[in-house]
Amino acid sequence: MLRAILNPASVAVIGASSDTLKFGGRVIRFVVDHGFGGRIVPVNPSATEVCGIAAYPSLSAAGGPIDVAVLAVPTRFIAPSLEECGKVGVKGVIVITADYAEVGAEGKVRQDELVAIARRHGIRLIGPNCLGFINPHLALALTSSVALAPKPMPKGDIGIVSQSGSVMASMITNARDVGAGVSVAASIGNQADLELCDFIEYFADDPLTRSIAIYAEGLLDGKRFIGAARRCREAGKPLVIAKSGATEAGSRLTQSHTASLAGAHPVFEAVCRDEAVCLVDDPERAVMAAHVLARFGAPDGDGLAVLSPSGGTVAVAADRVIRAGLRIAELSASTAARLRQYIPPTRPLNPLEFGGLATDKSFEVNTEALGWLRADPNVAAVLLAAASAPQVDAKIKRWGEIALAGEKPVVLALCPGSLVDRGRADLRALGCPFVNRMDDAIGVLRAIVDYGHALRRSRPNVQRPSAFGDVKAVADRLGGGTLTEHEAKSLLAAAGVPVTREAQRAPTEDLAAAAAEIGFPVALKVVSRQVSHKSDAGGVQIGLADEHAVRAAAATIRDNVAQRAPGAIVEGFLVQEMARGELEVIVGSRWDAQFGAVVMVGLGGIYVELLGDVQLALAPVAHAQALAMLGALAGWPLIGGVRGRPRLDSDALADAIVRLSWLAAELGPRLLEFDANPVLLRRAGEGLIAVDARATLA
Repeated sequence: MLRAILNPASVAVIGASSDTLKFGGRVIRFVVDHGFGGRIVPVNPSATEVCGIAAYPSLSAAGGPIDVAVLAVPTRFIAPSLEECGKVGVKGVIVITADYAEVGAEGKVRQDELVAIARRHGIRLIGPNCLGFINPHLALALTSSVALAPKPMPKGDIGIVSQSGSVMASMITNARDVGAGVSVAASIGNQADLELCDFIEYFADDPLTRSIAIYAEGLLDGKRFIGAARRCREAGKPLVIAKSGATEAGSRLTQSHTASLAGAHPVFEAVCRDEAVCLVDDPERAVMAAHVLARFGAPDGDGLAVLSPSGGTVAVAADRVIRAGLRIAELSASTAARLRQYIPPTRPLNPLEFGGLATDKSFEVNTEALGWLRADPNVAAVLLAAASAPQVDAKIKRWGEIALAGEKPVVLALCPGSLVDRGRADLRALGCPFVNRMDDAIGVLRAIVDYGHALRRSRPNVQRPSAFGDVKAVADRLGGGTLTEHEAKSLLAAAGVPVTREAQRAPTEDLAAAAAEIGFPVALKVVSRQVSHKSDAGGVQIGLADEHAVRAAAATIRDNVAQRAPGAIVEGFLVQEMARGELEVIVGSRWDAQFGAVVMVGLGGIYVELLGDVQLALAPVAHAQALAMLGALAGWPLIGGVRGRPRLDSDALADAIVRLSWLAAELGPRLLEFDANPVLLRRAGEGLIAVDARATLA
């Protein structure tokens, strides 16, 4: 159905007008001006002609089949107009009009009514609150966006979808500016019926689309999104997404570190990494990255060549590359020898400044050096930063030709502003990707390198770990709500994660006897469901060497909790062995409404909040995935061994991640959040032990 809607033979504009200040006026004007070759039906009860085309008082009066209708009338006329569309057999309807779910509960009621009408008649809806779509291959601009006033439309092979109409317009304009072409660009608004994944799936199957650029604000179905992303990967079509909502100002306070650190956007990022979705931080940059990937494909490594005719520009570019966490490649001996025929020994070869050469082959070296560097086996992609220089326009054109003649990605950054407008025009004519700012060049390179890495990562075989207990039965015994540390650890132990030896006692029971049984020295902790961070409330005493110290510690904890957590109910005390380890880490999980169970690992203790150095993945995970999560931590050197520090037991930690991921996956939405923090990681071969834990069961 969506293919028929986006490739119509006949269109109607309900609310068509000769006044281009009105939505319907712009839609009909753009349809006519861009030269759509199919049937055009303006509907306006007050006009007999619009834009030189016979107008009709109603769709029924127009007669004949109509594939798509645009509703550009006030809200009170939308539902009746939709009913009429159903009666005449319209396949798809675009509702440009706003004032629906985006304005609140009353608008949601109106929107639900539209969906009910559409379903009754077998109509598919785009919108409401959207700006329509364009199909440059049909010369069809079925939109009210003023961005479509310039002609012609940028025709090409990038599929664009945006939840925002104005952002769609910016993406189309940017595509035109940088010489990229569009297969279809759609604004989907409130997604009352057709949603983001419908369009991703369409583009995955569309022969005219080679890459996809998305601006998303929210997903309606996380599981379906994963399926759509996999479909794109199988089709060999890069899916590039810019998503808003990376910061969660005003997000709810939570009892666990995991729930606060594994917010909606970090989970989305983890999903995109695992499903080989190319993430960028700007919708226009999504178009640029999609253009580069459509022309060159993903880089097969991370080694970059950086060059410019300007020493200052190449120095800035190299600094930006390194700060972005990218790597400058070490050139092969053969490439170095070739360049040294022309480049003075005082200059490095990568990054390469090739300007100001005193040779009769200066132009050749200035242009062909791009090809020489790209051909190097150690180079996966190239950044060429143009600068003001003699014959700069001729050089830019030649760089474009060389870039298109090879397969490795080349990002041309045209930094000199309007000075190189002629060069931009030449690159547009060639169809060669370029950007205008260093920021965009670095952002695109970072995104495509990560994307290439994700493509090379094989999908692991996820298997349930051995010696994994009946965690559902344990959860059933625990009931629901906030669990005590001892209760949370019983879930961990059932999953096969080592936990401390401990005993929970009521306030009136003999703590000293329990301590003697465990063996001195011990730690003493308060048991209270109202105290989530025990140390902050003074609810932890450690290194207690004898019975007297245990009794004194209990009294101290009572006083501290009474002062620092007034109203907290002290249910008892946890007497616990004193455990040792080299490093505190956190392993946690949460239930995400969009994607399901998520597992997290990071540096633990106080560092989890201070540094926020965590990695996430959808649960369950395989051992290899868990090791990759550890390797991606900024604090990995502390685990892997650095500056004389011992190598720690990363295998044991990976096993704990796997087990907690299976715990989260098997309990599903029952396990809202879980923290094992700190987990004390020991030296390689010595394992680990969970010292503290908290959890919330639904």
